[in-house]
Amino acid sequence: MAKTPLLLVPGMLCSPRLFAAQVAALSGQADIVVPDWRAAPLAVWDSWESAARWVVGQMRAEKFALAGLSLGGMLAVEIMQFAGDRVTRLALLDTGMRSQNETERAIRRARIRLASEGHFELVLGLQMSRFIPAWRLPDKALVDAVTTMCSEIGVEIYKRQEELAAVRPDRRPDLPKIACPTIVVCGRDDAATPLFMAEEMAAAIKGSELIVVEQCGHLVTMERPEETNAILKRWLG
Repeated sequence: MAKTPLLLVPGMLCSPRLFAAQVAALSGQADIVVPDWRAAPLAVWDSWESAARWVVGQMRAEKFALAGLSLGGMLAVEIMQFAGDRVTRLALLDTGMRSQNETERAIRRARIRLASEGHFELVLGLQMSRFIPAWRLPDKALVDAVTTMCSEIGVEIYKRQEELAAVRPDRRPDLPKIACPTIVVCGRDDAATPLFMAEEMAAAIKGSELIVVEQCGHLVTMERPEETNAILKRWLG
């Protein structure tokens, strides 16, 4: 049986580690490509389209399944704008399609300034409160894994990702155009892209399925790997 080409797009501050458990579990079912932001020229972050085109450029197969988490989910919907005919099925994990208001932009600019002034560790600490639910912060293995992942992405890539996220377009009006089979997955306790954002995406994409992962925050692939693997196996099948 032929394997399904599968493109997994990491989020902000996320290396391929984000999908390590999925690569291990799905490799018998799918030929998996996970773009590594460290391999991309910084110039890809000049625009949403350039970042999305770089991501698609990593996938050689003409047709493929597409999944993205957080910033990766936003890029996945950006890919649908110019390569939707290549995507056989879509999974949007812990993401949102809204643009940023001025308050949200100011918060992003403050984090960029902290990183620029040599306080990247403080930025990572702030991100932990968005990535992982407070009640799971005592889970040292999880926190260490997420911190390692974020640290290896580094300051310069992070700053460019934040700058791009601050000016992201509102893609909600484009969601009804998505015609391929789609799932929308969100951790119940996601603080970065809360559940209501997943609900509005699922409502806008005809025939899509909303899947809520209980006792989980923003990084569903790392926090609940076995449950996520089961969801993606069913989606691919």
